[in-house]
Amino acid sequence: MGETPSSAGRSGSQVSDDAGAAALSDSFRRFADVVPLMLWRSDQYGQAVHHNECWLEFTGRSLEDELGKGWRDGLHPEDFDRHAEIVAKALEAREPFTVEFRLRRHDGVYRWLLDTARPLVEDGRFLGYLGSCFDITDRKHAEEHIEHSLAEKEALLAEVYHRVRNNLQVMVSLIGLYGRAAPEACRGSFEALGQRVRAIALVQQHLHEAPHIASIDLRDYLRRLASGLGQLRRAGRIGVQVNGGGNGLVEPRTANALGMIVAEIVAECLDATAETVACSIAIGIEAPPDGPITVSVVSNVTDVAEPNRPNVPKLGPRLISAYASQAEIIASGEATPANPLRLRLPLPRVDENA
Repeated sequence: MGETPSSAGRSGSQVSDDAGAAALSDSFRRFADVVPLMLWRSDQYGQAVHHNECWLEFTGRSLEDELGKGWRDGLHPEDFDRHAEIVAKALEAREPFTVEFRLRRHDGVYRWLLDTARPLVEDGRFLGYLGSCFDITDRKHAEEHIEHSLAEKEALLAEVYHRVRNNLQVMVSLIGLYGRAAPEACRGSFEALGQRVRAIALVQQHLHEAPHIASIDLRDYLRRLASGLGQLRRAGRIGVQVNGGGNGLVEPRTANALGMIVAEIVAECLDATAETVACSIAIGIEAPPDGPITVSVVSNVTDVAEPNRPNVPKLGPRLISAYASQAEIIASGEATPANPLRLRLPLPRVDENA
């Protein structure tokens, strides 16, 4: 249903002759008029030669008004050129086409239609198109609502991140002040605490830098986070490798907890080794098409460990358990080569308001 350069300059008698060549049988007309959806048919030039009763009830116009290119008077101005281009390309190649456009209803309201057309061929001769239209306005509105909701969610999460980051910066400053004023025996603990708060800030930073903060690509996030953690302490002596098949998308709360767990394992490795020793952490991701994502973590701390720094408590296992519990992550193992830490991530929650 579109006008092509070859048809634009034809006379009314030629259009009539073409319509006659694509004459519709009475049986087809009766069938088309009782079908409860909008049907149309065109000739080999793309000119409309029939619209069924359902179409005419929708537009509130007569069949004579809709024939030829008359039906295009109801097209939304913003869809006119796009529709013509899609139809012209299909007509030239004599291929099926599908196009969405807005058409003015009898009450003056524009409604979105999904138009699907198939070429009619008889004895190798192209006779035109037969098409059907479905009203998809409600679906389009739902899609717009979802896009708007996601945009609002992204904006809210970004605002939360900025507030958290500012608060963490204040906390790091306070911890530093108290650490410098504390007795010598307590300074190691203050230093370890400050380093962990900086790691928390780094986790929040990489969450915010994700392309889509509402749904985070796990492998990309962990790789960026690992690179940042590698520079936070003992730069050049921390290596975090992320391997495994599949990426997987996770919610912010899951990514946040997982980031905190990885940061704590890195911190434990650094706390347990000398400043001259290189630490390595291996992270594996298993993301099956159906089922929960599993992340495994192995630290080399057992191979190069030395006694912990004085007055620095070993809280890693308790913190990891707490982070995992908050995000409904099932954790087992100890992050050693013989017993890797395995984290079974929860499935994404269904948003009933989307």
